[in-house]
Amino acid sequence: LGGYREVIARIAGEGAYAKLEFESGGHRVQRVPETEAQGRIHTSACTVAVLPEADPIADIQISPADLRIDTFRASGAGGQHINKTDSAVRITHLPTGIVTSCQNERSQHQNKDRAMKTLKAKLLEVERAKRMDRINEITGDQSSVNFGSQDRNYVLQPYQQVKDLRSGLELTNPDAVLDGDLDDLMEAYLRWQRAGGDP
Repeated sequence: LGGYREVIARIAGEGAYAKLEFESGGHRVQRVPETEAQGRIHTSACTVAVLPEADPIADIQISPADLRIDTFRASGAGGQHINKTDSAVRITHLPTGIVTSCQNERSQHQNKDRAMKTLKAKLLEVERAKRMDRINEITGDQSSVNFGSQDRNYVLQPYQQVKDLRSGLELTNPDAVLDGDLDDLMEAYLRWQRAGGDP
């Protein structure tokens, strides 16, 4: 009864994003809430953002040409061996400037392996940050939905109507639409988009 600030749902299935991406936008509903004793009509609005789920990055492929690998003599305590060989490794990823190094292991090979793992982890973080920036570009500022900026209206009182302001489709079954019957809206939107409507 108090409403929701945010709802997140995951929808899985073949073509789920292609079929539902048109739901993104402003949605406005006009109804008499259960808590309204005087029977007055209230208007509420929300923003819907439909985003494709990003595929997990199993591994980052790094081109050897993008790396500068330096070896140097490890410093600090470690007995006779550690100060006699160039076992420490520093790896610089040239496109990003990220530098990782390791001198904890006895062999150069082990240090290189550890430094590469650290580099991959840092590059994954860079990739995640880019994806978040992309999501923010898609969703934009969703703090408010002003009257007239919505893409679809649901009127439950004083009459029954759903109107998609992009395709122009009007339906008289808002309860069915709110329960998930979107087929007519999907078809009308796709026809409107193919006819030159703004995506």
